Amino acid sequence: MKIATWNVNSIRARLERALAWLARQQPDIVCLQELKCVDDAFPADALRQAGYHSAVHGQKTYNGVAVLSRAEPAHVEVGLSDDIDDPQARLIGAEVAGVRVLSAYVPNGAVVGSDKYAYKLEWLLRLREHLDRRCEPSQPLILCGDFNVARFDDEVASPDQWAGTVLCHHAAREALEQVRQWGFVDVFREHHPQGGLYSWWDYRAGAFHRNDGLRLDHILATEPLAARCTAAEVDRDERKGTKPSDHAPVLAAFQD
Repeated sequence: MKIATWNVNSIRARLERALAWLARQQPDIVCLQELKCVDDAFPADALRQAGYHSAVHGQKTYNGVAVLSRAEPAHVEVGLSDDIDDPQARLIGAEVAGVRVLSAYVPNGAVVGSDKYAYKLEWLLRLREHLDRRCEPSQPLILCGDFNVARFDDEVASPDQWAGTVLCHHAAREALEQVRQWGFVDVFREHHPQGGLYSWWDYRAGAFHRNDGLRLDHILATEPLAARCTAAEVDRDERKGTKPSDHAPVLAAFQD
């Protein structure tokens, strides 16, 4: 089983690339983030023709998450299932072939100390509480997405440049760590403990060509799945070419 996560930075702008990538990589499950479209505008028909079912939680212009899967998804749930009125489409869950799959798009946070940064920290806390209420670490569960947090300095090409920003701030790292400690293994880190591999590069100043990136996209698996993870990689080639997303897909392989 191959599972991927990819912030596509507009599914409609990236549809041709996404279809070609699906044909090349043949993943079983894909978590998408930053769809930038409402549900009705999501290209479900084109993806169905490519062999994928779609569970979608969209939003006009911003945010939006989806789970694509070869097997039909069941028990689809959107949002954090709490009492907070939050219009931002940042979490969707579905059961696929006996695995609970969550696709998350964590807020960026803008600037440390801002209202948007406070929302980011609150959202990660709410995610942890959602897991406490709705899930069990003993179940086969995957949490994938763009977390807008680099867990370690060795996963940041220029740590001095990013130190103290919303992507590397100690409070954001601690909030993500609280999510991980619920019962997850960072399967990519397990296969690449040395760091030095990135999934996001700024569009500006030739960052990609200088490999000046950060690992912001994570695949977190509960132990029943993590024990079966045989490989993990960043598909760096998908960041090349015409009009790429600023994120590259991250993939992990699991024994059936």
